Amino acid sequence: MTIHKEGYKILFVLLCVLALANYAVRYYLPANELVQQLALIASLIIYLLVLQFFRNPRIKIEANENVILAPADGKVVVIENTEEGEYFKSERKQISIFMSPLNVHVCRTPAAGLVKFFKYHAGKYLVAWHPKSSTENERTTMVVELANGVEILVRQIAGAVARRIRWYVGENQKLQQGQEYGFIKFGSRLDVFLPVDADINVKIGDVTKGGRTVIATLK
Repeated sequence: MTIHKEGYKILFVLLCVLALANYAVRYYLPANELVQQLALIASLIIYLLVLQFFRNPRIKIEANENVILAPADGKVVVIENTEEGEYFKSERKQISIFMSPLNVHVCRTPAAGLVKFFKYHAGKYLVAWHPKSSTENERTTMVVELANGVEILVRQIAGAVARRIRWYVGENQKLQQGQEYGFIKFGSRLDVFLPVDADINVKIGDVTKGGRTVIATLK
C-alpha cells in the first residue's frame, strides 16, 4: 500500500504525539501495566485508522472517451436533474458520491479533456449530505471540455469533518481520464454534472471506485 503525499506530515506529527503520550503514561504510571497496554493498543488503533485515510492504491485506468468514470471511492447518494447555477446556468444531470472517512480520498478526473474553468470557494462545513452543502460549503468547481466539445463539471465539497481540500490543476491544463487532480482530507462529497441526455450506469446506494466505476455513458 502506498501513502498519499498529503499524509506524510500528518502521520509523522501523529506518530510523535502518540509516542509522547505513551511515554507520559509510562512515566506517571510506571506500576500500572494495564493502563500502559491499553494506551499502546489505543495508539496503534488511532494510527492505523489515520494511515488508511491516506492510502493511495495503484490502479489501472481503462480510458474510454464515451464513458464517465467515478471521481472517487464512495457511495452514490444523489442522481437527479438539477439547475447548475455557477457555470452552466442550465439544467444538468447530477450524480453525487459521498466519501466516508474509510474511503480512499483521492479525487480523479472523470473524463479526459481540457480544464476550461476552475474556482475555489471558501465556505461553511455543513454535513456533506445536507442539500445546501453543494452551494454553501468550502468547495472547488472544475469544468473539463472533452475532445467532442461536451463539458462536464466536477465539484469537490468539504464536509463537517473534512476541512481541507487540495487540488493540483489549473485552467487550460490537459487531463487524462482517471488522473488524480485533488484530495479531500477525511472524506466528503463529489458532485458530477453531465448533459441531461447522458445514460446513468449507477443507482442510489451503489459503491463506486474512483477511476474504475463507470457512472454514466455519453450520447
